[in-house]
Amino acid sequence: MTMHKRIVPLLALALCATFATSAQANFKVGISDQHGTMFDSPNFQSLNIKRIRYLVPYDWYKHSGQDAEVKGFLDRAEQDDADVLVHFTARRGCYNNGKYSKRKVCRAPSVAKYKYAFKRLRREYPFVKTIGVWNEGNHSSQPVYRNPKRAAQYFLAARRQCRSCKLVAADLLDTRNMTSWLATFKRFAKGKARIWGLHNYGDVNRRRSTGTQQLLRVAPGEVWLTETGGILQMRGQWRRSATRQARATKYMFQLASRFDSRKRGMKGRITRLYNYQYTGAPRSARFDAGLVNPSGSARKAYRQFKKSAARYAR
Repeated sequence: MTMHKRIVPLLALALCATFATSAQANFKVGISDQHGTMFDSPNFQSLNIKRIRYLVPYDWYKHSGQDAEVKGFLDRAEQDDADVLVHFTARRGCYNNGKYSKRKVCRAPSVAKYKYAFKRLRREYPFVKTIGVWNEGNHSSQPVYRNPKRAAQYFLAARRQCRSCKLVAADLLDTRNMTSWLATFKRFAKGKARIWGLHNYGDVNRRRSTGTQQLLRVAPGEVWLTETGGILQMRGQWRRSATRQARATKYMFQLASRFDSRKRGMKGRITRLYNYQYTGAPRSARFDAGLVNPSGSARKAYRQFKKSAARYAR
């Protein structure tokens, strides 16, 4: 065989290996949604997504309607053999029109009450082993907004209750107070946290990486994009645009793939991405980032998500 004939197949193999590497990312893809009907949607089923994020008010068990709602979703998720990230969040009805209620019932629960809720969730849904300690702690819609110390105490309590669980220690929105809130949280978490959550809507929809890089610089270990996605509409910020939402969805994957391995100056790397959300809202809604319409029909963002997830997910 001549030298030329030997080189050509070697080059072809090298190109194939390069393509395979670039098409395989080091982060896993999931969906965040609150509607159990999602599991029966043909469009959802064709995504072949098994990682789901679900928000649960910390006192869900006190309200029969919420208890039934949580049971319906989690029972259906277990039937689907889904890996569910259950994320605790504020009591319902405490945040309205941009203001958090000062009522006693809306205050951050004591550590003892949090421990009870955590143990109850584990007892009733033992298949759930991936748990977010508290949703979007640095946002004004949450009772720990001005109390990162209490959020850190929740994390340490959860860690003592379940050493085998994967815990998203702190979950943050990419706003101005993110790093200062996290600095206090870290001081009281005693270096035990290994997984951090980020909601980087600002970066994804403005096609930047500012907030994402800020967190990666100070959060050692894994960073999960626990809420992210292209926004279809948000009153006061983004007019309704299916095309813009699809572009943002594409960029969401590109951004995650840039930081799915450690970079110089970064303490963390992105290891999971949960698109929020699957089910779309009516046109009258203030916020809508759904991949499908309320009827279940696919939006442009759904088609982009399916294309990108097939390339990046593993």
